[in-house]
Amino acid sequence: MSVLQPRQILPMACLLAVGLLAMPVRAEDGLLECRLEYTMEGWSAFYKTAEGQGTVICNDDSRMRVLITSRGGGITFGKSRIDEGRGEFYGIYRIRDVLGRYAAAEAHAGAGRSTKAQVVTKGSVSLALTGKGSGWDIGVSIGSFMLTEY
Repeated sequence: MSVLQPRQILPMACLLAVGLLAMPVRAEDGLLECRLEYTMEGWSAFYKTAEGQGTVICNDDSRMRVLITSRGGGITFGKSRIDEGRGEFYGIYRIRDVLGRYAAAEAHAGAGRSTKAQVVTKGSVSLALTGKGSGWDIGVSIGSFMLTEY
């Protein structure tokens, strides 16, 4: 039986970590299926701002009301409202994992009744957003999308 030398431990630990990251994660491994139902409205004139509220619902029967704040800047103009918003979370182990600041980037153009789709990320958590609404807007913006408990 041989004893591991200190210089052998780091490479073995790295191999183990890569192996664990490469393993597929199944719902049985603790991932939750969570969705967001929301409404939101906002405006933009170089600076983009929008606020709303919603409910996060997970398949373990947990629910949480959230406030939504979106801020950004770029070349953007308009006013819009989303009434039937829906989002799907990925990478959630407990409902509180949905809270926090997500990075957001978008290109948008719409007038009258329109639909919107966007993906925002926060570390290993992603949120794919879709919604139906009204208003007009055009532009490109980079900013943040934040969920806080209501």
